[in-house]
Amino acid sequence: MRNKGGIVALLVAFLAISIYFLARTWKANDIRKDAEAYATDKSGKIDYSKKQRYLDSLWKQPVFLGTTTEDLTKQELGLGLDLQGGMSVILEVSPTEIVRALAASRDPKVTTAIANAQQRAVSSNTNFVDLFADEFKKIAPDTKLASIFSNSSNRGTLSLTSSDSQVISYIKKEVDGAFDRAFRIIQTRVDKFGVSNPNLQRLSGTNRIQVELPGVDNPQRVRKLLSGAAKLEFCEVYTMQEIAPSFDGLSAILLQMDAESKAAEKASISKIAGKGDNAATATKDTSKNSLAAQLSGGNKSDTSKKDSAGLAQRQTNAFSNLFIGTGYGVAVRIKDTSRVNQIMHRSDVQALFPANASYLYDVKPRANGTNVNEEIVDIYFVKDLGKAPLEGDVVTNATQDYDERGKPAVEMQMNAEGARKWKALTGANIGRPIAIILDNFVYSAPNVNGEIGGGRSSISGNFTVTEALDLANVLKAGKLPAPTNIISEDIVGATVGSEAAQAGVLSSIIGVLFVLGFVLVYYNKAGLIANIALLVNLLLLLGVMASFGATLTLPGIAGLVLSVGMSVDANVLIYERIKEELLLGKTFPVAVRDGFQNAMSSIIDSNVTTLITGAVLFIFGSGLILGFATTLLIGIFTSLFSAIFVSRLLFEYYIGKGKTVSFFTKWTEKLFKDSNFDFVSKRKLYYTISSAIIIAGIVSIFFKGFGLGVDFLGGRTYVAKFEKTVNTEDISNALKATFEGNAIEVKTFGGFDKVKITTPYKIENTNTEVEKQLESNVNAALAAVPGNKGVVLSSSKVGPTIANDAIGGAFKAVLLSIVLVFIYIFVRFRRLAFGYGALVALFHDVAIILGIFSIFRGWLPFSLDVDQAFVGAVLTIMGYSMNDTVVVFDRVREYLTEKRGVKEDIPTVINNALNATLSRTAVTGFSTLVVLLVLLIFGGETIRGFVFAMFIGVIVGTYSSLFVATPIVVDGMQRDLKKEEAKLAAVPVVPTEEVKKGKKS
Repeated sequence: MRNKGGIVALLVAFLAISIYFLARTWKANDIRKDAEAYATDKSGKIDYSKKQRYLDSLWKQPVFLGTTTEDLTKQELGLGLDLQGGMSVILEVSPTEIVRALAASRDPKVTTAIANAQQRAVSSNTNFVDLFADEFKKIAPDTKLASIFSNSSNRGTLSLTSSDSQVISYIKKEVDGAFDRAFRIIQTRVDKFGVSNPNLQRLSGTNRIQVELPGVDNPQRVRKLLSGAAKLEFCEVYTMQEIAPSFDGLSAILLQMDAESKAAEKASISKIAGKGDNAATATKDTSKNSLAAQLSGGNKSDTSKKDSAGLAQRQTNAFSNLFIGTGYGVAVRIKDTSRVNQIMHRSDVQALFPANASYLYDVKPRANGTNVNEEIVDIYFVKDLGKAPLEGDVVTNATQDYDERGKPAVEMQMNAEGARKWKALTGANIGRPIAIILDNFVYSAPNVNGEIGGGRSSISGNFTVTEALDLANVLKAGKLPAPTNIISEDIVGATVGSEAAQAGVLSSIIGVLFVLGFVLVYYNKAGLIANIALLVNLLLLLGVMASFGATLTLPGIAGLVLSVGMSVDANVLIYERIKEELLLGKTFPVAVRDGFQNAMSSIIDSNVTTLITGAVLFIFGSGLILGFATTLLIGIFTSLFSAIFVSRLLFEYYIGKGKTVSFFTKWTEKLFKDSNFDFVSKRKLYYTISSAIIIAGIVSIFFKGFGLGVDFLGGRTYVAKFEKTVNTEDISNALKATFEGNAIEVKTFGGFDKVKITTPYKIENTNTEVEKQLESNVNAALAAVPGNKGVVLSSSKVGPTIANDAIGGAFKAVLLSIVLVFIYIFVRFRRLAFGYGALVALFHDVAIILGIFSIFRGWLPFSLDVDQAFVGAVLTIMGYSMNDTVVVFDRVREYLTEKRGVKEDIPTVINNALNATLSRTAVTGFSTLVVLLVLLIFGGETIRGFVFAMFIGVIVGTYSSLFVATPIVVDGMQRDLKKEEAKLAAVPVVPTEEVKKGKKS
C-alpha cells in the first residue's frame, strides 16, 4: 500500500477533527441545559428571558478550549424544527408596492399592468419586473417606460430618453435594494426573539426569506413581528448632560437591587446551612459562581459606610457594572442587554426619565476597546419616538457619494414638505445629533453642523463604502416600502418534536445494529473490518456535519442511517473482488491488492451517479429534504474514504502480521457460488411484467389520481391529537362551520387518535389577525368534539405561489437528474446502448413508484401524498438504481474487453456479468432494505411515506438493473452489431487478382 504513513496521519487528523467538533456540539448543548435549569422554577415553568440572560452572559466568554459560546453555536450539529419544535416561516418581499412607488405617474394603465403581473406571478418563475414591463407593453405599446418612471429624484440615473431596458434595469436595482433592506430588518427582528440557533437565509433566485425559530411557542407574536411594516423616523436626541440626573436616580435603584440580591442569597445560604455543614458548604461554593451573582455585578465596597462620598461611590460602581461610558454617551455589553431591558421597563426607572424619552440601541454592535472578547452596543435616548417631527416618506432619494475630503458619505434628497421640516429640525439642533431610526434601531446619529435648507443633505462620518451604501438603502425605506407577506409557515409543537427525536434515535440505533450484525454474519472476520470502517464512517459523517454547522432533521437521520446501509456497498464490491482473486489461487496479499484495484472503477462510477442525484436534490430541495440531501452527500465522501482507506489499512495490518482474513461463514461460503441464472433470454417476459405494472399505474393515475401534499397543492394543514380513537368523518363535520363550507380532507395520521386536516380555506390571506382567529377557531372546534376533546399539535400553511414553484422545481429536479445521469453513462461507457439502458431504467422506476402511490392511496395506514419529500425519495431511488445498474454495466464493459477475442455472443457475456455481480446486488440490496424497514417501523409518521417510497424504490431499482437496464443494453448492442455487419456486407469485395495488379501498378 503506497503512502501508508500519510493515510494513517490523514485518518488520525480526520478523526481528531470530527471528535473535536462533536465535543463542541456536546458542550453547546450542555450550556443550553444549564441555562434551562437556571431559568426553571419549582413548578417546572421556564422563564425564557432568564434563560436568555444566562446565554447572553456567556455569549462572548471562552467556554471550551478558548472558544466562545457564540462560536460554538456557529459550528455545531443542531437539531431541526421537526426534532425540537418551533416555527418556520417563508416571507415574500412584495415588489408591487416598490414598482407602484417608483412610478411618477398615476396612470391607471400602470395599476392594471401591476395587477396583471401579480396574477401571472402566481404560476410563473419570471422576474416580477419583467412581467410588469411585458403587461404594460400589452396595454400601452406606444408608451415608453421612461415617461412613467423618470422624475426629479432619479434625474442622474434616468431621463425621458432612457430606453425601456434601462428603466427595467433601474427598477430591478431598486427592488433588489428593497429586498436587501427587508432582509436586514428581518435579521434585526429575529435577533430580538432570543432563541438559540435561529436560521435566516435568502432563498436563492427569489425575493423570499426563510426564517426558522427553534423552540418558539407563540406563533402569533412571530407573525406580527416578522410581517409588520418598518418605519423610518428622524428624531432629536437627548445629550448626556440633559439625561445625567436620570442616570443618578438609576444608579441608586441599581445599588438597591444589588443589595436585595445579596440579601436573598444570604437568606438562602442560612436556610440550607441548618440542614448540615456539607449542604452549607456546597451552597456557598455554588453561590459564588452563580449567574445571579455575575449578572448583578457584586459591589465590593464596604456597605457599612454611611457617608455620602461612600454612597456615591457605591452608586457609581453599581452603574458602571452595567453601563459603559463612551465619552459621548453610554453603551452596554451585549450579554447585559436582556437585563438592561428588564430594568428599563420598571415603572420606577421609567419615572426617572423625561416622558417623551425612549431608549434605543444602535443597530450594529462594536468591539469593547478594553476587552476584545466583548461586544458592546451604544444606547441613545431619543425624543418623541412614534411621533417624530420627520418621517421617511419625505425622502425622495438617497445615494452613496463622497465628501470634500474624498471619504464615503451619503447624499439625501427630500421633497418640498420634507425640506421645510428638515430646515426647521436642523436649525433647532445645531451641534446636536439627530438619530436616523428604522424599525426602532438607530442606524446613524450624525451631528448637525448647521441649518440645512433646500432638502438636500450630506451625511458624512467614518463610513466605509459598504456602510454608506447600507445607510443610503435604509433612507429609502420611507419612499420604497418593502412589505413582507408570510406565504408559507410550519409550526411544530415541542411534544411532536420530542417524539420525533426519540423515534429518530431509536430507528438509528436499531438500523445501524442490524447492518453491523448482517455484515458480520455474512463476511465473518472480514465483516468485522467492514464494521470498523462503517463506524469510522459514521463518526466522520457526524463530525463533518458538525463542522459545517449542519442541522439534523428527521429525514436527515434517515439519510444518515441510509448512508450507513449504502456505505456497505463499497466494502461489498471490494470483498467480492478479493474473493474472486482468492478463487484464482492468488496469495492473500496479492488478492487484497488486486481486489481493491479492480473494484475501484465500479466504486467510483456507482458513487458518482448517486452524487449527481444527491447534488440535484440539494439544489432543488428545501426544508427537511435539504437536511436529507446534506447528509447523503457528506455520507458519500465519508463512506468512500472509510471503505477504500480504513478497510485497506486494517487489511495491511493483518498482512503485516502474516495473517489472513476469512470472507466466509459456513452458510455463506457456497451462497451465489457458480450461479448461472439466465437473465437475458427471458427479457421479453420481464418487459411484459414491467409494462403491465406501468399500465395499471397509468390507469389508476387517470381515474384515481394522486393525493397531492399541501406543498404542491397549497393550503393549510393541521395535525391534531384526541383523547381516544377518532372518526375522521366526525372531525370533518365539526370543522365545516369553521372553514365555511370549503373543502376539508381529514386523514388518520400516525395512530388512530391523531388526524391530519387539510383545507384551502383563506390560503391567500396574509393578515396576521386572520391567522390568529383561525387558529383559535380550529382549536375551539376540535375541543368541542363530543366525548373526544382534540388539540392542534402542529400546523403548516403553503400559499399558491410556493405550491406552483414546488411543482416546477420537482419537474426540473427529476428531468435534470435523468439528463445528467444519461450524459455521465454515455461519456463513461462510450456506447449509446448503455445510456439508453440507464434512461429506460430510470423512467421505469419512476413510473412504477408513481403508479404504486396512486394504486395504494387510501389502502395503507399512512400518507401516500405526492409532495417534496416524495420527490426527494424518487431522486434518491434514481441514484440508488443507477448505483446498482452502473456496477453491472462496469462488469459488462470489463467482460466485453476481456472476451474480445473469444467467440461468445453478447447475451452470454452479459449473463456472466450479471451472475458475477449477483452476490453484491443481493448483499447491498438486503442491507439497504433492512435499514429502510427499520425506519418504516420505528422512524415516525413524518417520514413514513418518504421511507415507503424508498423501500419500494430499492426493490424496483434492483429489479430494473437486473431485468430491464441490462437487457436493454443487450438489445441495443445487438442492433448496433447488425448495423455494423450490414455495413460490412454492403462494401464490395475486390478480387485477389485485381488487388495484386493494383499493387504492381
